[in-house]
Amino acid sequence: MKKSVLALLLISFLVAFKSSEKTVRVFMIGDSTMANKDAWAAPETGWGQVFGQYFTDVVKIQNQAKNGRSTKSFRSEGLWDAVERQLQPGDFVFIQFGHNDQKIKDSSRYAGPHGAYKANLKRYVEETKAKGAHPILLTPVNRRKFDENGVFVDQHGEYPDAVRSLAKEMQVPLIDHYALSLNKINELGIEASADLYLNLDPGLFARYPEGASDNTHFTNYGANVMAKLAAEGLRKTSSPLKNFLKKSVYPGKYEYELPTVNTPVFKKDTFDIRNYGAVSGGKVLCHTAINQAIAMASQNGGGVVLVPTGFWLSGPIDLKSNVNLHLEDGSFIQFSDNREDYPVVLTTWEGQDAYRCHAPIWGVDLVNVAITGNGIMDGAGQVWKQVKKEKLTNSQWQNLIASGGVVDDKGTAWYPSEASKFGNENREWTNKLVPGKAKADYEAIRDFLRPNMVSLTNCRNVLLEGITILNSPAWTLHPLLCKHITIKNVNVKNPWYGQNNDAIDVESCTYGILDGCTFDTGDDAITIKSGRDEQGRERGVPTSQFIVTNTTVFHGHGGFVIGSEMSGGVNNLFVNNCNFLGTDIGLRFKTTRGRGGVVEDIYISDINMNNILGDAIRFNMYYEEKDPVPLAGEVRGLPAMEFKPVDAGTPVFRNFKMERIYCKGAAMAIMMKGIPESQVENIEITDAVIYSDKAISITEAKDISLRNVSVFSKDESKLVQLNNVSGLSIDQLEYTTGKKVFIEVNGDRSKDISIQNTKMEGIETKAEFLSGAKRSSLK
Repeated sequence: MKKSVLALLLISFLVAFKSSEKTVRVFMIGDSTMANKDAWAAPETGWGQVFGQYFTDVVKIQNQAKNGRSTKSFRSEGLWDAVERQLQPGDFVFIQFGHNDQKIKDSSRYAGPHGAYKANLKRYVEETKAKGAHPILLTPVNRRKFDENGVFVDQHGEYPDAVRSLAKEMQVPLIDHYALSLNKINELGIEASADLYLNLDPGLFARYPEGASDNTHFTNYGANVMAKLAAEGLRKTSSPLKNFLKKSVYPGKYEYELPTVNTPVFKKDTFDIRNYGAVSGGKVLCHTAINQAIAMASQNGGGVVLVPTGFWLSGPIDLKSNVNLHLEDGSFIQFSDNREDYPVVLTTWEGQDAYRCHAPIWGVDLVNVAITGNGIMDGAGQVWKQVKKEKLTNSQWQNLIASGGVVDDKGTAWYPSEASKFGNENREWTNKLVPGKAKADYEAIRDFLRPNMVSLTNCRNVLLEGITILNSPAWTLHPLLCKHITIKNVNVKNPWYGQNNDAIDVESCTYGILDGCTFDTGDDAITIKSGRDEQGRERGVPTSQFIVTNTTVFHGHGGFVIGSEMSGGVNNLFVNNCNFLGTDIGLRFKTTRGRGGVVEDIYISDINMNNILGDAIRFNMYYEEKDPVPLAGEVRGLPAMEFKPVDAGTPVFRNFKMERIYCKGAAMAIMMKGIPESQVENIEITDAVIYSDKAISITEAKDISLRNVSVFSKDESKLVQLNNVSGLSIDQLEYTTGKKVFIEVNGDRSKDISIQNTKMEGIETKAEFLSGAKRSSLK
C-alpha cells in the first residue's frame, strides 16, 4: 500500500512539473560543511556549494547553510525565517546539522541529540511540510580522526541516530551522510582520506600561509566527494527529486557515479636548473643539476623546478614529492643515447618483477608530483629498440644495417648490439626475475633491458600536463600502483614500428583521468593493465575508477585496450569522445588462459574510428603476442574450442556497455572470441554504425545485445556468424543487402538467439545451422 501511494505521489509530481515547466527549487540549511565559501577561502569548499552540478539544469539550488550554525542558532538568528518565507509547494529542503549542536559549552548553539536537537529538526520538518514543500533529512557528515592503531574514531555520538529515528517517525526521506562518509574515509585509508579535508602544507594558499590541519572542513576535492555521496543517498530515497539527477554521457551512469580525482597543488617557489649547474646546448649532461634542483625543492617543502627554453642533454631524472618539474615553452630535454648512463634497477616489466634499466623519468613512493609545461622530451629510443625487417622498406632496412648494430641469423631482425640480440633470444629469463640469476647476469645484458620512459610507482596525486614525449625506449607513460592521476593534453609520438612502444599503460591504478591527449605510437595506445598471471593475482589491485576522454590516437595496435596483463582485474572504466584514426584495432580487449582476473563494468560512448586495419571492436580471450593484423600471406585460424577446468588462471570479460560507436573502414565490425569455460558475457552495443569488409563474428559468448546497430560490410557470404552463443538479442540491425546468409549458427550450445525489428531483404538464406546447432536456438 505504501509503495502504491509513493508511486502516485511521484507520478503526480512529475505531471505537475511537466505541465507547469517551472524550475525545481532546492533550499539547503545547515552548517559550514555544507555552506558556500568565498573565493578568498580557497581551497575550503562546502559540499552544498558543488552539489548543483549533479542535477539537470531545471534544478536551482539556494544554499542557505552558514558557518558555525546549529539547529538552534540557525533559527534564533533569523536564518530559517528567510528560507521559510520563500518556500512554495513542491520545493525541497535539505536539512543537515550536528557539528555545532554538540558544543555543550556554548548555550547559544548547544542542543542535546535526543532532546532539543531532535525537537529542532522536527520543527523544521513540520514547517517545511506546512508550506507544501518536501523536507529531506541528512545525518551529519563525518569528521576525520583515527587512533594510534589506525582505527576510525567516531566524533558524532548519538546525533546521527537522532536524525535516523526522526526520519523514520515522520516518514521523511533520509540521506545517511554519516554512514556514507564513514565508508568513504575507511575506503581511502588514513593517508589518502586526509586529502578530503584541509590538511595543507605551508605556502600553498593565501589564506593558509602556515598550512592547516583541519579534519572537519573540505577541500574542493573533498566537497565533490561528499556531494556525490549525498546524491548517492538521495537516489536510494523515495524523494521525486532523485529523478532530476543528471545522467552522464556514459551508458547507464549518472554524473555523481563518475570518479572524483584529486589534483595536486604546488608552492610557487621556483628552482631554476641553471642555478644548479645545468648548461644548455647539448654538450653537458644536466641530470645531476636537475636532480639537485628537484631534491632542494622537495627539502624546502616543494615548488616548481624550471627547465627553461633551451636544449638540455640529460641522463635519468629522479622526481620527488611536492615538486612540479615544469618544461618552459621552447624547452627540449634530449635523454642520453649512452645506455651506460642508465643503471640496472629492480622494477617490473609487463606486469612481473624484473630488472630493467632506470627510466629516463623515475619516481617511487611520492605524494604530489607533476611534470607540466609545453616542452618536449626525447627518450633516444633508437639505441634500445629491436626492429623487424618486415616493418621497413628495403631502403630503410639497408640504412639501419649500415648504422651499426647486429642482425639475427635469419636476417629478419636488427638489434642495437650483441647484448640486445642475446636478451631478445633468451626471453625465458631475460624479461623477468628467475631463480639462479643474479643482478650481475642482467647487467651483462643491459642493452636489452629497455626502460619505460616515465615510470611512476606507488605515487599519490600525480599531474602530467601539456608535455610532448618522443621516441620512448619502451612503454612511454607507466603509472603503477598510483592513486589520483591527472594526465591532460599530453602528446606522445613514437615510431610506428616500435615494439612495446605503448603510449600509456595504466597498471593497478585507482582514480584517474586521461583528457585531451594525442597519441601516435608503435604498439597499443591507451592501455589498461593490472599485472601478469600469478604475480598480478597475488598483487590483487585492479585498475579502477578511471576516465578516458577527448583523446585522439593516430596510430597504434589498439586505440583503447584492456589487457593482456589484467590478472589483478579491471573495473569501472569510463571512455568517451575519443578518435582512433588508422589504428590496427579500435576497441581491443585481450587476455588468455593463465591470466585470471575479472574485467567488468566498462562504459564506452562516442567513439569515432576510421581506416582500422583489423576489427573495430574485438574481444579476444586467446591472445597471442603477435601483431593484431596478420601480415601478408599469414593465415590464422580459430583456436581449438575445448573446455578446460576453471581455476585461478581463468580470465573473465563481462558487463561492457557501448553506445554511439562509429567506424568508417575496418576489416571486421565486431569480433568476440571467448573461451568455453568463461564466455564473453553481458555485452551491450547500442547505436553503432560501422563500415567494414566483414560484419559480425561471435564465438563462445552469452547475453549479448546489439540494438540499433548498422553494419555495412563488403563480404557477401554472411552477415552474422555465431559459435556456441546463448542469449543473443539483435534489435534493429541495418546492413548491406545481397548477403547469401543472414545468420550462421554453429555449435550445440547455441540457444536463445533473438532477432527483431530487422528486415530480411536481399538475403538468399535467412539462417544456417551447422556443427550441431539446432533450429530451435533461433527465435
